[in-house]
Amino acid sequence: MTVTPALYPCTVTHARTAPLRHVLRHRTYLWCVDPDHPPRLPRLLRPLARFEARDHFTGDRPTIRAGLDAFLAGHGVHLGGGRITMLTHARVLGHVFNPLTLYWCHGPDGRPVCVVAEVHNTYGGRHCYLLRPDEAGAARAGKEFHVSPFFPVDGHYRMRVPPPGDRLDLTVHLEREGGRPFTATVRGTRREATGSALLRLALRHPWSTLAVSAAIRLHGIRLYLRGLPVQPRPDQRTPENVT
Repeated sequence: MTVTPALYPCTVTHARTAPLRHVLRHRTYLWCVDPDHPPRLPRLLRPLARFEARDHFTGDRPTIRAGLDAFLAGHGVHLGGGRITMLTHARVLGHVFNPLTLYWCHGPDGRPVCVVAEVHNTYGGRHCYLLRPDEAGAARAGKEFHVSPFFPVDGHYRMRVPPPGDRLDLTVHLEREGGRPFTATVRGTRREATGSALLRLALRHPWSTLAVSAAIRLHGIRLYLRGLPVQPRPDQRTPENVT
Protein backbone atom coordinates (compact mmCIF):
# COMPACT_ATOMS: atom_id res chain seq x y z
CA MET A 1 0.00 0.00 0.00
CA THR A 2 1.16 3.51 -0.77
CA VAL A 3 0.86 6.53 1.50
CA THR A 4 -1.91 9.00 0.71
CA PRO A 5 -0.26 12.45 0.46
CA ALA A 6 -1.30 14.83 3.22
CA LEU A 7 -0.54 18.34 4.44
CA TYR A 8 0.02 19.25 8.08
CA PRO A 9 -0.38 22.90 9.03
CA CYS A 10 1.62 22.97 12.24
CA THR A 11 3.28 24.97 15.00
CA VAL A 12 6.96 24.38 15.70
CA THR A 13 8.23 25.33 19.15
CA HIS A 14 11.84 25.54 20.34
CA ALA A 15 12.09 25.93 24.12
CA ARG A 16 15.49 26.63 25.64
CA THR A 17 15.81 26.47 29.43
CA ALA A 18 19.57 26.75 30.06
CA PRO A 19 21.71 28.73 30.38
CA LEU A 20 19.11 31.24 29.14
CA ARG A 21 15.36 30.82 28.88
CA HIS A 22 14.02 31.52 25.43
CA VAL A 23 11.09 30.23 23.35
CA LEU A 24 10.71 30.37 19.58
CA ARG A 25 7.39 29.53 17.90
CA HIS A 26 6.57 29.67 14.25
CA ARG A 27 3.81 28.32 12.05
CA THR A 28 4.48 26.42 8.87
CA TYR A 29 3.25 23.32 7.06
CA LEU A 30 4.75 19.92 6.32
CA TRP A 31 4.09 17.25 3.74
CA CYS A 32 3.49 13.57 4.48
CA VAL A 33 4.23 11.57 1.33
CA ASP A 34 5.45 8.28 -0.04
CA PRO A 35 8.81 9.12 -1.69
CA ASP A 36 8.20 6.35 -4.20
CA HIS A 37 4.91 7.98 -5.22
CA PRO A 38 5.13 11.76 -4.69
CA PRO A 39 1.94 13.76 -5.21
CA ARG A 40 1.02 14.77 -8.74
CA LEU A 41 0.13 18.44 -8.71
CA PRO A 42 -1.31 20.66 -11.43
CA ARG A 43 1.46 22.23 -13.50
CA LEU A 44 0.88 25.72 -12.10
CA LEU A 45 1.26 24.49 -8.50
CA ARG A 46 4.38 22.37 -9.00
CA PRO A 47 6.78 25.21 -8.04
CA LEU A 48 5.11 25.18 -4.59
CA ALA A 49 6.04 21.57 -3.82
CA ARG A 50 8.97 19.70 -5.29
CA PHE A 51 10.56 16.62 -3.71
CA GLU A 52 14.09 16.26 -5.05
CA ALA A 53 16.77 13.67 -4.32
CA ARG A 54 19.49 16.35 -4.11
CA ASP A 55 17.83 17.70 -0.94
CA HIS A 56 18.26 14.48 1.05
CA PHE A 57 21.02 12.11 2.20
CA THR A 58 24.18 12.52 0.11
CA GLY A 59 22.25 14.34 -2.61
CA ASP A 60 23.85 12.25 -5.37
CA ARG A 61 21.38 9.36 -5.61
CA PRO A 62 18.80 9.23 -8.42
CA THR A 63 15.83 9.20 -6.02
CA ILE A 64 15.07 9.90 -2.36
CA ARG A 65 14.28 6.23 -1.90
CA ALA A 66 17.68 5.25 -3.30
CA GLY A 67 19.39 7.59 -0.84
CA LEU A 68 17.43 6.15 2.06
CA ASP A 69 18.11 2.55 1.02
CA ALA A 70 21.84 3.30 0.74
CA PHE A 71 21.90 4.81 4.22
CA LEU A 72 20.02 1.85 5.68
CA ALA A 73 22.21 -0.68 3.88
CA GLY A 74 25.22 0.96 5.52
CA HIS A 75 23.64 0.07 8.85
CA GLY A 76 22.69 -3.47 7.89
CA VAL A 77 19.00 -2.72 7.33
CA HIS A 78 17.20 -3.89 4.19
CA LEU A 79 13.51 -3.13 3.73
CA GLY A 80 12.89 -5.43 0.76
CA GLY A 81 10.88 -2.74 -0.98
CA GLY A 82 8.68 -2.02 2.04
CA ARG A 83 6.63 1.14 2.34
CA ILE A 84 8.12 4.48 3.42
CA THR A 85 6.23 7.36 5.01
CA MET A 86 8.14 10.62 4.72
CA LEU A 87 7.43 13.82 6.67
CA THR A 88 9.24 16.82 5.25
CA HIS A 89 9.25 20.33 3.86
CA ALA A 90 8.96 20.42 0.09
CA ARG A 91 11.10 22.67 -2.06
CA VAL A 92 9.08 25.89 -2.47
CA LEU A 93 9.81 28.31 -5.33
CA GLY A 94 13.29 26.86 -5.64
CA HIS A 95 14.21 26.99 -1.94
CA VAL A 96 14.22 24.30 0.72
CA PHE A 97 15.39 23.98 4.31
CA ASN A 98 14.56 20.88 6.33
CA PRO A 99 15.63 21.04 9.97
CA LEU A 100 14.14 17.57 10.41
CA THR A 101 12.83 15.02 7.92
CA LEU A 102 11.43 11.75 9.26
CA TYR A 103 11.10 8.43 7.44
CA TRP A 104 8.94 5.67 8.94
CA CYS A 105 10.26 2.49 7.34
CA HIS A 106 8.32 -0.76 6.94
CA GLY A 107 9.22 -4.21 5.77
CA PRO A 108 7.53 -5.99 2.83
CA ASP A 109 4.93 -7.38 5.24
CA GLY A 110 4.00 -3.87 6.39
CA ARG A 111 5.53 -4.17 9.85
CA PRO A 112 7.52 -1.20 11.22
CA VAL A 113 11.27 -1.70 10.98
CA CYS A 114 12.82 1.62 12.00
CA VAL A 115 12.61 5.39 11.75
CA VAL A 116 15.28 7.56 10.15
CA ALA A 117 15.63 11.13 11.41
CA GLU A 118 17.48 13.30 8.90
CA VAL A 119 18.76 16.55 10.40
CA HIS A 120 19.96 19.58 8.43
CA ASN A 121 21.75 22.51 10.04
CA THR A 122 22.00 26.09 8.85
CA TYR A 123 25.64 25.52 7.79
CA GLY A 124 24.60 23.17 4.99
CA GLY A 125 25.40 19.94 6.81
CA ARG A 126 23.26 16.79 6.97
CA HIS A 127 23.21 13.86 9.33
CA CYS A 128 20.92 10.89 9.88
CA TYR A 129 19.99 8.98 13.02
CA LEU A 130 18.71 5.42 12.82
CA LEU A 131 15.99 5.04 15.47
CA ARG A 132 14.25 1.99 16.88
CA PRO A 133 11.16 3.45 18.55
CA ASP A 134 9.06 1.46 20.98
CA GLU A 135 5.31 1.00 20.58
CA ALA A 136 4.70 4.51 21.94
CA GLY A 137 7.05 6.01 19.36
CA ALA A 138 9.79 6.79 21.90
CA ALA A 139 13.45 6.49 20.91
CA ARG A 140 16.87 7.56 22.14
CA ALA A 141 20.01 8.51 20.20
CA GLY A 142 23.36 9.98 21.13
CA LYS A 143 23.94 13.45 19.71
CA GLU A 144 26.47 13.20 16.87
CA PHE A 145 25.88 16.35 14.81
CA HIS A 146 26.40 20.07 15.32
CA VAL A 147 23.06 21.88 15.05
CA SER A 148 22.81 24.87 17.38
CA PRO A 149 25.85 27.18 17.62
CA PHE A 150 25.21 27.36 21.38
CA PHE A 151 25.46 23.65 22.22
CA PRO A 152 28.49 21.37 21.85
CA VAL A 153 28.14 17.93 20.30
CA ASP A 154 27.45 15.96 23.47
CA GLY A 155 24.55 14.46 25.35
CA HIS A 156 21.73 12.55 23.71
CA TYR A 157 18.26 12.99 22.26
CA ARG A 158 15.06 11.54 23.57
CA MET A 159 12.47 11.62 20.82
CA ARG A 160 8.80 10.85 20.50
CA VAL A 161 8.07 10.17 16.83
CA PRO A 162 4.74 8.34 16.45
CA PRO A 163 3.59 7.99 12.83
CA PRO A 164 1.47 10.94 11.65
CA GLY A 165 -2.27 10.33 11.75
CA ASP A 166 -5.12 12.79 12.13
CA ARG A 167 -2.76 14.66 14.43
CA LEU A 168 0.97 15.29 14.20
CA ASP A 169 2.66 15.20 17.62
CA LEU A 170 6.47 15.09 17.67
CA THR A 171 8.88 15.89 20.49
CA VAL A 172 12.68 16.04 20.62
CA HIS A 173 14.47 16.60 23.94
CA LEU A 174 18.18 17.30 24.17
CA GLU A 175 19.50 15.85 27.41
CA ARG A 176 22.94 16.79 28.72
CA GLU A 177 24.68 16.21 32.02
CA GLY A 178 22.71 18.12 34.62
CA GLY A 179 19.44 18.55 32.81
CA ARG A 180 17.35 18.98 29.69
CA PRO A 181 18.29 22.37 28.19
CA PHE A 182 16.33 22.20 24.93
CA THR A 183 13.03 20.80 23.69
CA ALA A 184 11.50 21.02 20.22
CA THR A 185 7.90 20.10 19.43
CA VAL A 186 5.83 19.92 16.25
CA ARG A 187 2.05 19.93 16.57
CA GLY A 188 -0.33 19.87 13.62
CA THR A 189 -3.56 18.57 12.10
CA ARG A 190 -3.88 16.53 8.94
CA ARG A 191 -5.39 18.08 5.81
CA GLU A 192 -6.12 16.41 2.50
CA ALA A 193 -3.40 17.35 0.00
CA THR A 194 -5.61 19.06 -2.56
CA GLY A 195 -4.49 21.83 -4.86
CA SER A 196 -6.74 24.33 -3.10
CA ALA A 197 -5.40 23.35 0.33
CA LEU A 198 -1.81 23.77 -0.86
CA LEU A 199 -2.59 27.14 -2.40
CA ARG A 200 -4.21 28.39 0.80
CA LEU A 201 -1.24 27.30 2.89
CA ALA A 202 1.25 28.77 0.42
CA LEU A 203 -0.56 32.11 0.55
CA ARG A 204 -0.71 31.98 4.35
CA HIS A 205 2.96 30.99 4.63
CA PRO A 206 4.74 32.41 1.57
CA TRP A 207 8.30 31.17 1.03
CA SER A 208 7.66 28.81 3.94
CA THR A 209 11.06 27.09 4.00
CA LEU A 210 12.89 30.40 3.69
CA ALA A 211 10.83 31.73 6.59
CA VAL A 212 11.84 28.72 8.74
CA SER A 213 15.51 29.27 7.97
CA ALA A 214 15.24 33.01 8.69
CA ALA A 215 13.40 32.42 11.98
CA ILE A 216 16.14 30.07 13.22
CA ARG A 217 18.89 32.54 12.31
CA LEU A 218 17.06 35.45 13.92
CA HIS A 219 16.57 33.32 17.03
CA GLY A 220 20.33 32.72 17.12
CA ILE A 221 21.15 36.42 16.74
CA ARG A 222 18.88 37.31 19.66
CA LEU A 223 20.51 34.71 21.87
CA TYR A 224 23.98 35.93 20.91
CA LEU A 225 23.02 39.53 21.73
CA ARG A 226 21.80 38.31 25.12
CA GLY A 227 25.29 37.04 25.81
CA LEU A 228 25.01 33.32 25.08
CA PRO A 229 28.49 32.08 24.09
CA VAL A 230 29.00 30.41 20.72
CA GLN A 231 30.50 26.93 20.80
CA PRO A 232 33.31 25.94 18.39
CA ARG A 233 31.90 24.28 15.30
CA PRO A 234 33.35 20.83 14.53
CA ASP A 235 34.95 20.24 11.16
CA GLN A 236 32.28 18.29 9.27
CA ARG A 237 33.44 17.76 5.74
CA THR A 238 30.88 15.21 4.60
CA PRO A 239 27.19 16.06 4.06
CA GLU A 240 25.95 12.77 5.40
CA ASN A 241 26.97 9.86 7.58
CA VAL A 242 26.23 7.23 4.95
CA THR A 243 28.51 4.51 6.24
